[in-house]
Amino acid sequence: MTNVARGHQAEAVAADYLRKHGYKIVAINWRRPRAEIDIIATAKHQPLVFVEVKYRQQSHQGSGLDYITTRKLAQMQFAAELWVQENRHRGEYALAVIELTGPNFTVSQFVPQL
Repeated sequence: MTNVARGHQAEAVAADYLRKHGYKIVAINWRRPRAEIDIIATAKHQPLVFVEVKYRQQSHQGSGLDYITTRKLAQMQFAAELWVQENRHRGEYALAVIELTGPNFTVSQFVPQL
């Protein structure tokens, strides 16, 4: 399986996880020049969430959450603000991350607000 295919598989599993936990998926793989959002989701009485999906088959190079750096947070914020502007979203929103691990793409952590 290619890295791109693994990424799409991880995003599909993450979207299913969110649906099972009461979220409605607004978009998957939203992209613009210099901006991308893995999943945009909403849930009743919750802010809109812009979700970064991090998958690691093995943890010997660190967990997926280890890759949420200050620079990555800034990229996520830029992309979220661009989406908010384009879609004229007036409500609250948050940045979130889902970490998946192992050959079966198991959700190991969901951090709904960074």
